[in-house]
Amino acid sequence: MKSRKLLTDPYLFWAVSFIIIPLLMIVYYGLTTTGGTFTLDNLAMMAQPENLKALGLALFLSLVSTVICLVLAYPLAMILSEKQVNQTSFIVLIFILPMWMNFLLRTLAWQTLLEKNGVINSVLSFFHLPEQSLINTPAAIVLGMVYNFLPFMVLPIYNVLSKIDQDVICAARDLGANGLQTFTQIILPLSIPGIISGITMVFVPALTTFVISDLLGGSKILLIGNVIEQEFKQGSNWHTGSGLSLVLMIFIIASMALIAKYDKDGEGTAF
Repeated sequence: MKSRKLLTDPYLFWAVSFIIIPLLMIVYYGLTTTGGTFTLDNLAMMAQPENLKALGLALFLSLVSTVICLVLAYPLAMILSEKQVNQTSFIVLIFILPMWMNFLLRTLAWQTLLEKNGVINSVLSFFHLPEQSLINTPAAIVLGMVYNFLPFMVLPIYNVLSKIDQDVICAARDLGANGLQTFTQIILPLSIPGIISGITMVFVPALTTFVISDLLGGSKILLIGNVIEQEFKQGSNWHTGSGLSLVLMIFIIASMALIAKYDKDGEGTAF
């Protein structure tokens, strides 16, 4: 028992140093003034028009990205779950291979593709087609979100679908259920934990991102993540930045509550 306890010490050190202490610092700065007195003014900064606009746009783009990821991921996860083990492992490996590359580099690659003199417009120009204004648009941000976060939707749904007992599906068909009835009455309800986990794992990082919107949206489009980044880096205002971050934590807590309610056994997150 003592040796096992020693094995947990590095993890506890990591958790305390890089999770608990930073969170406590955010709470402290978010609820205090520069003089160290308690205040809620930092949280109230979210009610300012420019911050509300950035939050609303971030919520909208995150929701659109999450829906697109779900629409793309569910059929792909079903196809993967029906493949043989060796085939599935190879396809999943190819699918998650880009995730091994640095997140920033992947986003920069899309910036190169979408910019005015980028690869896509160069191809269009070669075929004498009109050039498109792709970069610095909400569509470019959504594209970057979908590309970067799609695997986080596919994997939990695939993990749940692969665990569904095929005898249950065969029994439903033997009892006269057609393909649509089997999907709506058997497969879809059993895959709810994976869907909830996938939605959470896409929506939360999409809501809080600032790198994608910074590179693909330019200075023209500001999401709430960009506002918080500017408060910390440009304005050196840790108190306001922390207060805005605390407001965003409401969405993270709500996502954790959803997972706890619909994925009690952790089926959608065990991958």
